[in-house]
Amino acid sequence: MIHKRITIIAMLFIVVILLGMFGYRIIEGWSFNEALYMTFITISTVGFQEVQPLSPAGRIFTVVLILCGIAVIATGANFIFASIIEGTFGEVFRRQGMKKKLARIKDHFIICGLGAVGDDIVQEFIRVGGTFVLVDRQIDTLERFNREHPQLQYVPGDATHEEILKEAGIERAKGIIAALGNDADNLYICLTARSLNPKLKIISRVIETASIDKLKKAGADYVFSPEKIGGLHLAAAALRPTVMSFLDTIMRGQHLNLLLDEITVKSSSAIAGKTLKQAEIAKNIGIVIPAIKSAESSKLDFNPSSDTVINPGDTLIGFGTTEQLKQLRTICS
Repeated sequence: MIHKRITIIAMLFIVVILLGMFGYRIIEGWSFNEALYMTFITISTVGFQEVQPLSPAGRIFTVVLILCGIAVIATGANFIFASIIEGTFGEVFRRQGMKKKLARIKDHFIICGLGAVGDDIVQEFIRVGGTFVLVDRQIDTLERFNREHPQLQYVPGDATHEEILKEAGIERAKGIIAALGNDADNLYICLTARSLNPKLKIISRVIETASIDKLKKAGADYVFSPEKIGGLHLAAAALRPTVMSFLDTIMRGQHLNLLLDEITVKSSSAIAGKTLKQAEIAKNIGIVIPAIKSAESSKLDFNPSSDTVINPGDTLIGFGTTEQLKQLRTICS
C-alpha cells in the first residue's frame, strides 16, 4: 500500500514537470532547457526571475502550473510525514513490544505459513485459545491478519531460516507446525527445528506422498496430507453422514459446546496412581473419558474400564464442556 502511494505521487510529479515543459515550449516557444528550468522554479515557488518575459497566456499557464505543483508537493509531504509519525514510529514501537512478548513466551506452538491450510490452523488455535506465534514471508498478509486479531504475535520472515525460528522462541516452544505449500521447505523446517530443540513436537504438512518418509526422518513426529484427509472426510460424509456430523460437532465444539481434548497427568496430581473409579472423574466433574494413552507404551486404551489405573504421564482424552475440561486439567496438574 505504501509503495503504491509513493509510486502514484512520483508519477504525478513527473506529469506536472512534463506538462510544464511542453506547455512553455508550445505557448512561449522556448527551448528544452529554458522550459525545464522555468518549470522547476515555478513548481518549487522559489521566486527566481522568468527566463524571458511571459505572454498573457504564459502567465495564466504559470498560475495553473504553480497550483498543480503545490498540490502534488503538499500531498507528498503530508504522506511522508504521516508515514513517519504514524507508520514508522508506530511500527517500531509495535515491533519492540512484540519482541519483548516473544522473549517471554514459552510452551507455545510456532505455525509456519499462512496459506489456505495455515489459515485454518490459526483460526482453530484462536478458537480454542491456544498459544502460538505465526511465521510467514508475506508481511502484508500478517498485518492484515493482525488487524483482525490485534493480540496476534507474529514474526515476518522465512521459516526455513534459523534466526527467524529463534526469534519466534523455538528453544522454549512446545511444538511447531510446518504448513508451507512446498515439501522441500517443510523438510528444511523440520531439520532446523529438530536441531534447535530436540524435545520439540513437530507436525508437518505433506504434498507428495513420497515425501512422508523423508519428513519423518527429518524429525517430524506427525505428517499429514490435508488433501488425503479431505478425501477420506468426503467419503465418510457420504457413507456415514450422521457419524461425521457428530465428529464435526465435537471436534469444533459447535452447538453443544462440547469438545475433545487431551490432558497429561502430572506425577503430583491427586489422581495419579488411582483407578478411574477411585478418581471419580465422571462423578465429580461429569466428564467422559473415552480413551487413555499410556505413557509407557503410547497405546490408546479405548473405553477404559473403571479398574484402569491412571499412571503419571498418561494422557486422558476428555469429552465435555470447556469448563469441565478446565476442571480436569486442574486435577491432572
